[in-house]
Amino acid sequence: MSVVAKAIELLGFFSEDTPEIGLSQICRKAKRDKATTYRHLSALEELGFVEQNPVTKAYRIGPAVLHLAEVREATVPRKSGAIGPLNVLAEAVGETAHISVLSGKTLHALADCESSHHSTRAVVDMEILPLHATASGLCALAFGDESLMDAARDGIETYTSHTLSNVESLKAAVAETKTTGFGISDRGYGDDTYGIAAPVFDQSGTLAGAVAVASVANRITDEHAANIRRHLAVASEAISHNWGGTIPNAIRALWNATLSSEKDSAA
Repeated sequence: MSVVAKAIELLGFFSEDTPEIGLSQICRKAKRDKATTYRHLSALEELGFVEQNPVTKAYRIGPAVLHLAEVREATVPRKSGAIGPLNVLAEAVGETAHISVLSGKTLHALADCESSHHSTRAVVDMEILPLHATASGLCALAFGDESLMDAARDGIETYTSHTLSNVESLKAAVAETKTTGFGISDRGYGDDTYGIAAPVFDQSGTLAGAVAVASVANRITDEHAANIRRHLAVASEAISHNWGGTIPNAIRALWNATLSSEKDSAA
């Protein structure tokens, strides 16, 4: 990893839950010595990507990042193109809907929308979605570049007793996703969360991310899951369209087969 990459990697440790981080904490997270970490932070601070709180001396995101985020959204309007369909999806299924974008081999959370139907809701608090432990990650592995599997294998970490913690079980889950067109994570990341996801595409014709529904696990029934999949397909079509893409015919055929089978079973 280059010096530039190591410096920029530090920005990934900041989040809404952790807006400020001290030098020692960043060293522990990055697993680097203090001198090296300080040098990287100083370079980022000089360019405006981070700044120090004058009172606590902890680091926080700087104004340069905000400018780049505005430029990104203005030129590649990912978030604005997803919010409308997410709201519709959340209200249609009564659960939390969220969207992620794939950058390189990392799946980044972009936006989420909670339904007003229940007082108890699944909370999506991830900045980066583990490829092996989330429904969105399984979609990325199933319909994205084959090199993503190597990244998933190297990053396997156990979050719950249901996490896919070995390559064999992960490959089986990916194979199932390729068969149905939908990724499923049954409490793989959170003990009380059941996730279902569908892939999203952009103007490049390649996988751009995934749209998902996170439900409180004990609310999931076969009928509820089937309803979520129906509305996920609609949301994926809408978001892909807003991002300048279309759903590949092969994936649309998988959805049709899965949804038709579920409809016949219900009848």
